[in-house]
Amino acid sequence: MTPPKLGVTLYSFTPYFHARQYTFEDLIRIVGERGLGPGLEVVGFQSIKGFPRLPDGFAARFRRLVDDAGLELSCLGANADAGLRQDRLLTEDELVEYMLAQLEAARTLGFPVVRVQHSVTPDLMERLLPHAERLDLTLGMEIHSPHSVGHPKIQALLERYERLGSPRLGFIPDWGASLTQLPPSLLRTYRDKGVPDELLTAFRDQWNAFHAEPLIMDDAEQGARFRRMREINERLGGDDVSVRIGTNSVGLFGHMDPADWKQIMPWVVHVHGKFYDIDADGAEPSAPHDILLRDLVDAGYQGYISTEWEGWHWNETDDPFAMVAAQHRLSERVFASLAAS
Repeated sequence: MTPPKLGVTLYSFTPYFHARQYTFEDLIRIVGERGLGPGLEVVGFQSIKGFPRLPDGFAARFRRLVDDAGLELSCLGANADAGLRQDRLLTEDELVEYMLAQLEAARTLGFPVVRVQHSVTPDLMERLLPHAERLDLTLGMEIHSPHSVGHPKIQALLERYERLGSPRLGFIPDWGASLTQLPPSLLRTYRDKGVPDELLTAFRDQWNAFHAEPLIMDDAEQGARFRRMREINERLGGDDVSVRIGTNSVGLFGHMDPADWKQIMPWVVHVHGKFYDIDADGAEPSAPHDILLRDLVDAGYQGYISTEWEGWHWNETDDPFAMVAAQHRLSERVFASLAAS
């Protein structure tokens, strides 16, 4: 058995980078020193000033820094923001131009895979395909909560992929789309912030109720779930702090059956190993790593899994790198168990 390769996305360290506790260069160096590779994923607009325009000499310095750290480039996170203008959405031609500039930057930097987002329609993906072929890139649509494999937008892309039959197009599963419960540390942290137990319990119970319902497949019903969580917050006397629990519980914590990833497994080109907590037993209580990793191994996936720690939205730690290391150890234990079975 050859397991997938591990790595990390620098998005895992977002608040520490924004607070200037670490520079972009610091993050790459420390990731290498602490053995959190070999894969390195970078979000372009977050990490590189002026992106997608690259400063003179930046690409060479970046590749040298990555090499010195003993890392391998795995994926560049591109943005597909159709709402850049205040007066209207970007046209498809404008989105092509916007995306193409990011693809060119990815090629210059040396990334093999580019993460794209759901504003990229099947038609737009088809228009980008010749550019991906020219630039020797693979485009991966991220499937991120509140979307799921069965969402109409993802199914439309899958149908187009099957028609085009190109290895340059694929999907990037984000494990936050298939959780089993609200992250326990979310509730603990907000309790410490003063959110009453009655409100925390109501949010948790509503999330569990959504989880027990058939998986929703369209944006209108997702909007209704956001409104339901806001109503709970208002009814029980919540405020601008507590409302974040309800918002996150719909936008970040998906209800998809982890087994549903099998439907798009032949098209997986990269993976976001999203996680929030590691408990005292070294397990992730919300993202079922045993199932998620087993199905990747069974499918023969040997690409990168970028550890994506998003518990920083509420958890505070002096060592975010230790959080990533703990998730790597969990993954390696699962791989060892699979190899022994």
